[in-house]
Amino acid sequence: MITKNLRTAYGEALVDLGRSNKDVVVLEADLGKSTMSILFQQAYPERYFEMGIAEQNMASTAAGLALTGKIAFISSFAVFASGRAYDQLRQTISIAKLNVKICGSSSGLSDFGDGSTHQAVEDVAIMRAIPNMTVLVPVDAIETRKMVKAMASRPGPVYLRVNRNDLPVFTSEDGDYQIGKLYTVKEGRDVVVFANGVMVSKAMEAARSLEEQGISAKVVNVSTVKPLDRQAVIDGSRGFRGVVAAEEHSVIGGLGGAIAEALRGVTDQKLEFVGVQDCFGASAYNYEELLAHYGLTSEAIVDAAKHVLK
Repeated sequence: MITKNLRTAYGEALVDLGRSNKDVVVLEADLGKSTMSILFQQAYPERYFEMGIAEQNMASTAAGLALTGKIAFISSFAVFASGRAYDQLRQTISIAKLNVKICGSSSGLSDFGDGSTHQAVEDVAIMRAIPNMTVLVPVDAIETRKMVKAMASRPGPVYLRVNRNDLPVFTSEDGDYQIGKLYTVKEGRDVVVFANGVMVSKAMEAARSLEEQGISAKVVNVSTVKPLDRQAVIDGSRGFRGVVAAEEHSVIGGLGGAIAEALRGVTDQKLEFVGVQDCFGASAYNYEELLAHYGLTSEAIVDAAKHVLK
């Protein structure tokens, strides 16, 4: 399986976007070498603004630039982009529907070495609850690049949740990304797994294991968490004996909650969540060790699938 880095894809996509659209500007909170927005700085230094460790000021400045007709991309670690600048994102950017795009980098547990202070396991819930905010969680580097292009074309605020590490590639190079669309990665008959981010690859591993046990699993990449196409979720669940939602995020307020909201009142299917169980992250020697510690594994998805099928 080919793996590619999502942060690098984000930086490269910004450069491509800057080449074709002179209104694109990029702001950074002293983490450009990590978020990879530094690639835009190297290409277009006159449109790059280093704001220092000051996410609130960065968001406010981006709002001002958006009011002058610019498309402002701001970048920081996801825990700081969503949490530290929340007031500015809500009060200034989202209420006014300003054209500011937020990159929450090193999301989830992917910054495995820095522990709970740098790991965002609640950012999707925070951003999904803000009216007018679009929330995207790419599965791989190719989808990340396509998302950046789609973000620039979409009016209003957009939150992009970027993993720190190399992830397996599932997205085709062909076509553009469509915000709101559900992407089927694997067809199946018995149980459907709605997943995004790193958990798509875990869901695919689980599907192979389930097949060996006579259970056919469908895997759907829900990379647009908001706006979620409710009818597509309903149609995608119809005829299955159970539903699993898998995400690298708290089980409270993220993809699982969105799927449950979509299915409410229209189905009696069993629904199980695979995610972080209402706790903070921790430090680890590597990413896979941390995912295993929090139950974000293919084995957990297999167990969840069997549970809903009982």
